[in-house]
Amino acid sequence: MPSRTHVVWYKRDLRVGDHRPLAEAADRGPVLPLYVAEPSIAAGDDYHPRHWTLIREALIELRARLAKRGQPLVVRCGEMPDVLESLRKDVGPIHLWAHEETGTQRTFARDERVRDWGREQDIPFTEVPSRGVVRGPHDRDDWADRWEEAMDRPLVHPPESLTPVEDIEPGPMPSHADLGLRPSTAALQRIGEAEAHRTLDSFFRERGRTYRRAMSRPAPARTECSRISVHLAYGTISLRRVVYELRRRQEELRGRSGPDVTARRKALSSFDSRLHWHSHFTQKLEDAPRIETESYIPAFDDLRADDWDPALYDAWLHGRTGFPMVDACMRALRTTGWLNFRMRAMLCSFAAYDCWLDWRRFAPTYGGLMADYVPGIHYPQVQMQSGTTGINRVRIYNPVKQGKEQDPDGTFIRRWVPELASVETTAYVHEPWRMSPIEQRAIGCVVGEDYPERVVDHNEAYHHAQDAIHELRQRPEIQAQADTVLEQHGSRA
Repeated sequence: MPSRTHVVWYKRDLRVGDHRPLAEAADRGPVLPLYVAEPSIAAGDDYHPRHWTLIREALIELRARLAKRGQPLVVRCGEMPDVLESLRKDVGPIHLWAHEETGTQRTFARDERVRDWGREQDIPFTEVPSRGVVRGPHDRDDWADRWEEAMDRPLVHPPESLTPVEDIEPGPMPSHADLGLRPSTAALQRIGEAEAHRTLDSFFRERGRTYRRAMSRPAPARTECSRISVHLAYGTISLRRVVYELRRRQEELRGRSGPDVTARRKALSSFDSRLHWHSHFTQKLEDAPRIETESYIPAFDDLRADDWDPALYDAWLHGRTGFPMVDACMRALRTTGWLNFRMRAMLCSFAAYDCWLDWRRFAPTYGGLMADYVPGIHYPQVQMQSGTTGINRVRIYNPVKQGKEQDPDGTFIRRWVPELASVETTAYVHEPWRMSPIEQRAIGCVVGEDYPERVVDHNEAYHHAQDAIHELRQRPEIQAQADTVLEQHGSRA
């Protein structure tokens, strides 16, 4: 029987370091590292042209790193498992390797097709756990311990060399047009394995000193947050490697004292919590894939089902709501692909509560705007910020209050809402409708002409949302379902 070629299928793990499927395959024979750009995946509402810009960049570096080890990355544009069938005909028997992925229903269906094809063709398919997420039945009470065990395992060293596969062309890097996408270069960050390590190191050594203070404020957060999320999203660095480097930095500070050390230690502790949350929320989608399209408690789907307002959605999506902080945040996200967590939550809150939009309809597009979009984090968060989990406190952000607290001098608003750049009085930057008509004319910013009127009354929306959600949550059958959600998905920390 001819020996098998070991195909390592890259998805959201675009690296050579701490990559168990690659290392395991390299120990067993010829390796064909493979990335497949799939038009059907790119056609999703949650796929932005920016995503392919980032992925393509990471693939170019990954191909070079693998080529130095003897076998460059093979890239194909097509659909799985059609691509695998074509490769099998070229190279003979194969063994398929990949990391497990907690993705959307679209990627899950794709993976099922690959598994079915493998069974039909007698192709072994080895999937390796990833990101501390547990697949299959498990006890949620033990999850935190299992996560720590996964993070404590030794890092997997990349293979020094790969036995190449003869007569297989690496193939061209697909263009945006090949995937049916419009051209896009807009992204605040570059990604790749080398850049991931540089970003993490600069956060630990320099940028992270004021992390706790800066993380909630959109302007300083752009530089003082870790900015490692986009690298984790595409796997240009592993979560375990990030945890390893964090623990090493924490150990360096052990036994030292002083105000600067205390601040750094607190910042690292906060960052540590967010790494746990990364997997904690992803585990929710892994355990209940239905929450991509259905509320944790299905009765919540009826709350907003008949109240979709296209005009409100369009105003929110394009940053034309008349609320400066909302508009600034949305425009920044649309342009750069990144926004700090608190402001993402505020945008979601405004859509779900102020505009009373059904989360199921805005969540995919909203996720697609994010360069660091991870379905396992996005959908549980959107539901939490929309009040449909049944277990989390209903938190309705006041957009004016958030603006005054997180952008007190209005710098961020003036940067992203140029209509308000000439407003010198900071209070008016946050509430331009408070200016008199004469003041508006004098500075060339007339509300309703140069800058939109407010699309909703926040106070009215607040009370409507609170009453509607509270009434539903008080029903005994809903409380019973909420208890089940807490048991299945609640944090044990």
